[in-house]
Amino acid sequence: MFTGIIEELGEIVRVAPTAGDSVLLGVRGPVVTSDARHGDSIAVNGVCLTVVEVADGVFTADVMGETLRRSALGALRPGDPVNLERAAALGSRLGGHLVQGHVDGVGELISREPAEQWETVRFRLPAALSRYVVEKGSITIDGVSLTVAEVGADEFAVGLIPTTLKLTTLGAKGVGDPVNLEVDVLAKYVERLLGDRLTDADRVAGTTGGVA
Repeated sequence: MFTGIIEELGEIVRVAPTAGDSVLLGVRGPVVTSDARHGDSIAVNGVCLTVVEVADGVFTADVMGETLRRSALGALRPGDPVNLERAAALGSRLGGHLVQGHVDGVGELISREPAEQWETVRFRLPAALSRYVVEKGSITIDGVSLTVAEVGADEFAVGLIPTTLKLTTLGAKGVGDPVNLEVDVLAKYVERLLGDRLTDADRVAGTTGGVA
């Protein structure tokens, strides 16, 4: 579990194909590797990866083909910056929101509107995810916990403060760039629970109707 508060900007140093359609990813991150061990979880652009090895401020992680297909990690190349966050520890402050590190889909940056102290950045999102995105709700973009400012049929906008622009990859993203999206997991749980309740109610109604 993560919070969406980025700890440092890391750098991809290695992308090596392995068996099948998987790759071994090497990531430089002095902060997140300071106490990292084999088996620990580190989010890379919002994707939870398991540490395989750590040496000299660089950790390696295996990335399965499924992860490459469902996220934007497959587009990463050596030299690319990435947002890094270690898994949250029990008792730590929850500065952002509950983030699983399980990407729901890939979005696309479609516009940037600079203002005096911030930028409004708009993203297109997959149609299947639009029902989980609400104004003033939470969303994770490339691992960054953000508040939704506006919502459209197939797009949404967020406001980025100077700190976010400077300390995450979102400050340098251009129009057309892909981003990893994770919607608020609470919305998905509510949908499932309500769906089960409606199904049960329909079942009861159908039974009652048959008796009557």
